[in-house]
Amino acid sequence: MNSDPSGSGANAHVILHIGAGSFHRAHQAWYLHRLNEARVEGEPHWSLAVGNIRSDMNAVMDALAAQHGAYTLETVTPQGERKYETVRSISRVVPWSADLQALIDAGADPACKIISFTVTEGGYYLDEHDRLDTGNPDLAADLNGARTTIYGALAAILDARMQRNGGPVTLQTCDNLRSNGHRFLAGMTAFLDRRGASALRAWFDANTTSPTSMVDRITPRPTPDVRERVRAATGVDDACPVMGEAFIQWVIEDHFRAGRPAWEKVGAELVDSVLPYEEAKIRILNATHSCIAWAGTLVGLRYIHEGTIDTEIQRFAYDYVTQDVMPCLTPSPIDLGRYRDVVLERFSNPFIQDTNQRVAADGFSKIPGFIAPTLSETFARGKEPAATAMLPALFFRFLDRWQRGELPYTYQDGVMDEKVARGFFAAPDPVKAFCADRLLWGSMAQTPPLEHAVRAAVARVDQWLNKRT
Repeated sequence: MNSDPSGSGANAHVILHIGAGSFHRAHQAWYLHRLNEARVEGEPHWSLAVGNIRSDMNAVMDALAAQHGAYTLETVTPQGERKYETVRSISRVVPWSADLQALIDAGADPACKIISFTVTEGGYYLDEHDRLDTGNPDLAADLNGARTTIYGALAAILDARMQRNGGPVTLQTCDNLRSNGHRFLAGMTAFLDRRGASALRAWFDANTTSPTSMVDRITPRPTPDVRERVRAATGVDDACPVMGEAFIQWVIEDHFRAGRPAWEKVGAELVDSVLPYEEAKIRILNATHSCIAWAGTLVGLRYIHEGTIDTEIQRFAYDYVTQDVMPCLTPSPIDLGRYRDVVLERFSNPFIQDTNQRVAADGFSKIPGFIAPTLSETFARGKEPAATAMLPALFFRFLDRWQRGELPYTYQDGVMDEKVARGFFAAPDPVKAFCADRLLWGSMAQTPPLEHAVRAAVARVDQWLNKRT
């Protein structure tokens, strides 16, 4: 592994990215690669150092290090046109250890100007009011000095940076969490306060910013056939290729503390406010994705594209956006109807082979993050959110299959309490218990309008499933 913490000499500016999975390599790393390839006159050279908080991706990271950070990105259009590109923006792969010492050293180095991270929505441990879930055992451990969450890891990195006079740094979230920069800032501030880290809190306030961003590119988990196609197309036996759709988008709040790459030169959008873009993406793309995955699983489909071209499942998604989301988001700088149609076209891409298993994961984060806001706002407008209620109803039946052991795959959910989830279905009235859960519904929990809408939608889902079997 490259031992130079800057990755490209003493004059380089470095981005340390935490959570270096497939999405990062298909998205942020690609943008930086394209910028470096463009060699914009007058712009400093930026490089990436990548690492992880946990050890679950060590095999991929070792393969990436053996290739000196280079890897092949395969992209594919809905028409099946494939392209291959060698991405070379990663100059250092940071080795994992339980104490995260190499990661801390990389983030504390003055050459590091941005620390970015992809930890998924549940990894921020926030409720609807942006309060930390201090009852979570990982978070509780980190409040006592451990380094297993993004907060514990960053506290260690920033403390070292403060002690070593590493200088200001931008903390950049790259997740689907709504208002991700602002909410991360609230979580990190609360974390430092709960720890009683007053000196670090003062340094944090004076030396960091947390810009919000919206990221988008469908990136399935790589399968062995990606490596085979890369070898056939390029002659290179790449041990860690990544693939994604041809579409890509990145909208970033231009609020950086220590400089940034000129990403706008290669297609990223630097804006004053990300809000309208992220609301459209989260409610139209992310929520629709989950809808299709849950519905497709219930009728025995394996891939997202199969559910998208299923007339009835597509209608669930289309009606949800058209009847409820579009009125909530209007007016918008985005053509919402066109965005809806582009999203469905992207999901219908049969060459991505994106699985329902991947997209169906983390429902206990997706219901409150992607779906509940549209329910709440539709209620507030005095309307019945019948189309939106179909999404939690599909998840309810999906969860019922899970607790019966009848799903065709392992369901992964980073914040679900299995005892609580199973308890829904052991209750005298499972729908009532489901609608009473505050983790899912926040202030809407236990309210008659929510229960009425979800109960009616569950009945419609059951009728649909009976017809399909």
